Amino acid sequence: MTSPQPRACVSQIPAYVAGKPPLPREGLTTYKLSSNENPYPPLPGVVEAATRAAEQMNRYPDMGNTALYETLADRFGVATDQLALATGSVALIYQLVQAFCEPGDEVVYAWRSFEAYPIAVTAAGARNVQVPVLPDGRHDLDAMAAAITDRTKVVMVCTPNNPTGPSVTQTELDGFLARVPEHVLVVVDEAYVEFVRMSDPVKGVATVRAHDNVVSTRTFSKAYGLAGFRVGYAVAPQPIATALRAVSLPFGVSNVAQAAAIASLRAEPELLERVERLVAERERVVKSLADVGLTVPDAQGNFVWFAAGDRTVDLAAAADGLGIVVRPFAGDGARISIGETEANDRIIELAGTFQLTS
Repeated sequence: MTSPQPRACVSQIPAYVAGKPPLPREGLTTYKLSSNENPYPPLPGVVEAATRAAEQMNRYPDMGNTALYETLADRFGVATDQLALATGSVALIYQLVQAFCEPGDEVVYAWRSFEAYPIAVTAAGARNVQVPVLPDGRHDLDAMAAAITDRTKVVMVCTPNNPTGPSVTQTELDGFLARVPEHVLVVVDEAYVEFVRMSDPVKGVATVRAHDNVVSTRTFSKAYGLAGFRVGYAVAPQPIATALRAVSLPFGVSNVAQAAAIASLRAEPELLERVERLVAERERVVKSLADVGLTVPDAQGNFVWFAAGDRTVDLAAAADGLGIVVRPFAGDGARISIGETEANDRIIELAGTFQLTS
């Protein structure tokens, strides 16, 4: 007699590796730079809104996410039926693949990119089509377009690309979309959109308005500092948003998360001032790295990428010795989040002491 067996694809799902927290060190303040978290604590108004919502934890959340949908619709000038919420933008990625892919269908995306992509695709029984990024960490959109076949159902464009950092431009995205068949869904993953400072940036919501096969996914985890509450959203044509809602987990976004997200949108000017400070720190780090001889890919998120190759594990160990924990991808490189000023100083020190040349 055999025991119950999961689908064959389940055993092939790669593990998601979360950023490690730092261990306490006597006489040394340690910093977690491994998860691209916002280092600033939540604003008082956001805490108060979340606390009020927590006082009703004996009640189910609003399954319709009514108030948050209305706030987002007003913020982006879209209809509420063009929105879908989930527990972080990563959940939306899972739901999109689940909703649009049959077993054996193909999902095209750059690699290395967000490590949840192969997990979501494999879990759905679909096929991963990974297109290597260019040497400078950018998407190779020509190669991605060439990789689309009759079996392709979804294409992921991560911009800024996690973990390498560069963003695609709107001109590049428009050219790419012109080559994508209309029946293929293009997911513009904009988890770090608030940190982008470049000419011709992608305008995700406007792109959605112009195409029937494009969806933009965003999150409150990064710029808005709500990583612990897990709330993300998609802006999409109504049929796509409806499909996303259909496969969503009932009551997935808690009342506390909904309340905190609404309060964060209302406090957006203050929160975006913090984003500006993080961007300024990012630019300081990038310039200082260049001063010690290390050129990193164009950093448009709240992190920088060290292409350490076979020395990645050693780099992570050297970082740990300085009291900062980074996110290594063995054989490729390490992603290092922009954090507190002292933590960022140690990133610069790491680049000098480890002697990692570009």
